[in-house]
Amino acid sequence: MSRPVPSDNSQLPAVQHMVVRYAKRGKMRFASHRDVTRAFERGVRRAGLPIAHSAGFTPHPKISYAGGVQTGVASEAEYLSLTLTSRRGAEDVRGRLNAALPDGIDVIAVTEDAGGVPASRLTASAWRVVLPGLTRQDVAPAIAKFLALDHAPVERLTHKGLRRMDARTAVITLGVSDEADTGDSAAVALEMVMRHTTPAVRPDDVLTALRDVSDLAPTAQPFITRLAQGAFGESGMVQP
Repeated sequence: MSRPVPSDNSQLPAVQHMVVRYAKRGKMRFASHRDVTRAFERGVRRAGLPIAHSAGFTPHPKISYAGGVQTGVASEAEYLSLTLTSRRGAEDVRGRLNAALPDGIDVIAVTEDAGGVPASRLTASAWRVVLPGLTRQDVAPAIAKFLALDHAPVERLTHKGLRRMDARTAVITLGVSDEADTGDSAAVALEMVMRHTTPAVRPDDVLTALRDVSDLAPTAQPFITRLAQGAFGESGMVQP
């Protein structure tokens, strides 16, 4: 087997680290993390960015991803880090990527950050969950029951088997917003902030717990969006 031919940038030293905040919108919320990874690798090439590569037999572009949302969930706050071999302006990188990426993956902001996006700076996420067919009067009592619990054990089947987790301890704040604009006259939205836990507790796990305590069930698939992620403090969600 012949050795792959490395790109022109593969042997150059890294001189700049860029943090990219991007959104998954529309149909792209159904893209898997692997699909998004491939889209960014193609987009970086098409954008002509001087991406650094790993050493070894098969060099890979140095793109590091923070934990992404699951397939079917939208997001306004996904993060990745790019390592470049020559310096570029943040707005130049943003513009080039947006011109090269598919519709539905939108780069919101690019910043220079030598540390990348370490997990220690991404400890919580803010979510919005639209619940079709439900009203504030349906949802508010269920929230009150849930918040009164010390623990809310739920189970979810993962690729590692059946996992048991505590949905209550992951939730920092939980409330109901005004009626959501979904085209459905009856639809409200949960607004929640959740800690990043191991194993990860997801918004759909909180919905499972709400159903367990009150038989709460939307009439159609909930629409889940990550609004922000970072560290949660006295001032609310602090983005990295």
